[in-house]
Amino acid sequence: MNRFAFHFLAAALALAAGAACAAQPATVRVDYAHSGNALQDGYALERVVIEPLPWPGSTARNIDATDRGQNRVEVVDAKTGDLLYSRGFSTIFGEWRTTEEANKISRSFQESVRFPKPDRPVRVRILKRDERNQFSVAWSVDVDTDAQEVVKKQPAAPATPIAIHTSGPSADKVDLLIMGDGYTAGDMKKFELDARRLTKHLFSVSPFRERATSFNVWALAVPTSESGISRPSTGVHRASPLGTRYDIFGSERYVLTLDNRALRDIAQHAPYEFIEILVNNETYGGGGIFGQFSTVAAGNEWANYLFVHEFGHHFAGLADEYYTSPVAYAAASTRMEPWEPNVTALRDPASVKWKRHVKTGTPLPTAWPKAEYEEASRAYQKKRAALRAANRPESEMNALFREDLRATQALFAGKPHRHAVGAFEGANYEASGYYRPAMQCLMFDRSEAFCPVCQDGITDIIDLYAGPARQ
Repeated sequence: MNRFAFHFLAAALALAAGAACAAQPATVRVDYAHSGNALQDGYALERVVIEPLPWPGSTARNIDATDRGQNRVEVVDAKTGDLLYSRGFSTIFGEWRTTEEANKISRSFQESVRFPKPDRPVRVRILKRDERNQFSVAWSVDVDTDAQEVVKKQPAAPATPIAIHTSGPSADKVDLLIMGDGYTAGDMKKFELDARRLTKHLFSVSPFRERATSFNVWALAVPTSESGISRPSTGVHRASPLGTRYDIFGSERYVLTLDNRALRDIAQHAPYEFIEILVNNETYGGGGIFGQFSTVAAGNEWANYLFVHEFGHHFAGLADEYYTSPVAYAAASTRMEPWEPNVTALRDPASVKWKRHVKTGTPLPTAWPKAEYEEASRAYQKKRAALRAANRPESEMNALFREDLRATQALFAGKPHRHAVGAFEGANYEASGYYRPAMQCLMFDRSEAFCPVCQDGITDIIDLYAGPARQ
C-alpha cells in the first residue's frame, strides 16, 4: 500500500469510528456453541472477546423494536434487570433443525452476539420464538468484562480493509463489510472491483438508492492459495479463510460458511454491523441469514440480483416469496403467522400486516395466474435439474434463467392487480396457506425491484441503525 492510500484509509477509518473514538465504547463479542436436533437444543459459552475496534453503532439506538428474527439477544443489567441492548437475529442452526438430517442426528454450530461494552456486569440472554411466536429466554450467561477471563489482545489484521463507500461516522451510519473468499493474492484487484461493482448496484435499488448516504461500505479479503471455494457435489474442495462452500444442507445453490469463529476473527478488523461475503465463483449460488451474513457468487451473470436478494434476507429478515424451487427445509406442520414483514398466513384479511399499502377495492386474497405459473415452473424446474445433473456449462443455466424470467413477465403482463399490493397466495416455500404482497418482487423471482412492503421492511432496519432519513 502506498503512503497516500494508507493515509486515505486511516482517515476513512477514523471517520467511521467517529474521530472521538474514546467516546465510543469497546465492542464485546460472546462466542458460544448452539447444539441439538429437531426436538431440542442447548447452548454453551466458548469465550468473551473484546474486539480491536470500538463499537460501530449509535448507543442512542441500542433497543430493537422491529420484532424481527427467530432469536433475540438481550443485554440486561445483572442487578436491576434493566434492558441495555437488544437485537433480533436468526441462525444457521435454526435453519438446519428444519431439515431431514436434524431428525436423525444432533449437530453443533458456532454463533456469536456483539454489543457495546457495558460499564457494569451484565446478563446476556438469548431468546427464541415459542409456540405462540413470542420470544422466551432459551439461555443466559453472566458477563463481567472487567472481572472474568476475557480475550482482550487480538492478532494483527490479516488483511487491510478497503474503503468502498464512506458517508460519515459509523455511529450515524449502517456499516456494511464486504468480505471475499476464494480470491488469491493475484485476485485482490478483482475482489475490489467486484465489491465496488456490487455496491454500486445495491445503491441503484430502492430503498437503498435513496438511503445511500446512510451507509459506509468496507471491503476485506484474506488471500487464498487457489481461486474459488468448495463445491463438494462436483468434487471440488478448496481451503479458504472463511470456509465458505456450496451445497449447504444438500442444496447445490446454497452458499454459507459454518466456521463462525474464522468469519468473526477476520471481520473484527473492520467496522461492521452487516456482512456480505463475495465468493470468487461463476456457478449460481448464494445465501442469507438475518443478522448473520449473506453470500453471493460474484462471478455469476446474476450476481447483481443474488447480492440484493440475499442481502434482503440478511439485512431486513425478508422471507423468500417463491415456492416452486426445491429447498432444504421441511414444510412446517402448522401455519403460524410469520415474523417476516413480507409474508402472511392471512388469518384476518381486514388487518393484513401491510394494509396501509392495500388500496380500497383490492380483494384479499388477490387473484393472479397461479395455475399457469405453476405449470410453467414445473417444466422450468425439470430443465434446471437436468442441466445441473449433466454438469452443463453455467452459460446454459444462465440462459434458462433469462428464459424463465421472460416467460413470467409475459404471463403477468396486463393481468388485473399486476402492480397492486394485495395478498397473493404462494410464498415462504409453500403453494398454499402463505401470501406475499405483490404479484412479482425481487424476493419472488429474478426481477429488479422490491415491492413497497419489502421496501418498508428494509427502511425500518436502516432507521434502526442510522436513524430516519433527514428531510
